[in-house]
Amino acid sequence: MAERYGAPLAADEPSRGQAVIHPSREQWSDAAAAARADGFDQLIDLTAVDYLTYGADRGLPTGVQPERFEVVAALMSHERGERLRMRVQVPAADPTLATLFDLWPGAESLEREVYDMFGIAFDDHPDPTRILMPEDWSGHPLRKDYDTGRIPVQFKAASNVR
Repeated sequence: MAERYGAPLAADEPSRGQAVIHPSREQWSDAAAAARADGFDQLIDLTAVDYLTYGADRGLPTGVQPERFEVVAALMSHERGERLRMRVQVPAADPTLATLFDLWPGAESLEREVYDMFGIAFDDHPDPTRILMPEDWSGHPLRKDYDTGRIPVQFKAASNVR
């Protein structure tokens, strides 16, 4: 499977019936384009994981260097009924990755959410603004080192008090 999407990609054993490939950041765009050309016509999901508090043993194949962040794209070929998961390691020192918007326009909002929550920017994204948090929000709430702090809960006065 991995050889169809560029070399050298490390391939996992199937996970829950899905093929899993591990392109490097440099291979990300080419692997995605090859998957699109191979019939993976839908981007089902794109998300990220912050592995700050995890060890290096995360089920990565030999040769794949673990980084703090991992971006995961789930693709589907409707014609063949197959799924493909792409997992790419993204370093904390340079949390950027190429956009998949040109291949799957639906990636636009998913990439904005990943930026908003994790701080991973997507190069050449058409609208790299926040989507969930206010524009003036400081930080990225799903990072493991984000201070949760305390926000006081404000209650309205009950209207049915007698």
